[in-house]
Amino acid sequence: MPDILTSHFWSGDAIRSRRVSDIVLSGSLDVPVPPVRLLADWEREIASRMVLEPGDVETMPLARARMRWPDYSRCVQAVSDWTSALGMPAVLAASDVALMACCGARYHHDAEQYGSAAFCNLFMSQDKGLDLHFPSLGRRIPLSRGTVVIFDTGQPHGVIQRHSSGFDAAEFAPDRDCTQIFLTWELPIENTHVAHALGVTFDTAPSTSLHLDAEQIRVNGEQAIVCPDSGRWCRAD
Repeated sequence: MPDILTSHFWSGDAIRSRRVSDIVLSGSLDVPVPPVRLLADWEREIASRMVLEPGDVETMPLARARMRWPDYSRCVQAVSDWTSALGMPAVLAASDVALMACCGARYHHDAEQYGSAAFCNLFMSQDKGLDLHFPSLGRRIPLSRGTVVIFDTGQPHGVIQRHSSGFDAAEFAPDRDCTQIFLTWELPIENTHVAHALGVTFDTAPSTSLHLDAEQIRVNGEQAIVCPDSGRWCRAD
């Protein structure tokens, strides 16, 4: 039997429960190559102001990037049109957006902080032989410029080498460019259109939620964590 994943998340002042979606929406959008000046700025930011180790995911300065990114609005519009076509009109414009960088990504879920959201990511880097991998779903998405994806924050995921079955930091050598830059939006999971697109069912474990004071994922009723190398669920000690 498949595991039953339940996200307990903050809804206003109360913890609410929901089933973690196993739906991943993905596509490929025609977005312009970022200008050379912006690419150089990103390289300097990562080299001089960040410590981006293999497996890390870090925030980049979006406001500064927008000043050097004349096609930023065009990229956002492409994602907005895509989400609208999937039945989520006007959701993107009302959602928080951030610019991120990763050098691969260890397997993790984000529902301990973003259980009330789904992520919508637009990747802006060229194909560097990396995949966004959802191990519980057997789903791999090759990453290249224009790759767009929406997924439940409670679903384990990582960014790994295309030939690999798991995350191995040794495969991200310092002399190899494995950095991916992407825009990410927090789509409210309680939005009717978002919930419908991802098939989310709410209030699946209300009695458990009454006794919790923090967001968490439970697997078959037990609190669990994700193995950073394999993406498998493990019981939380």
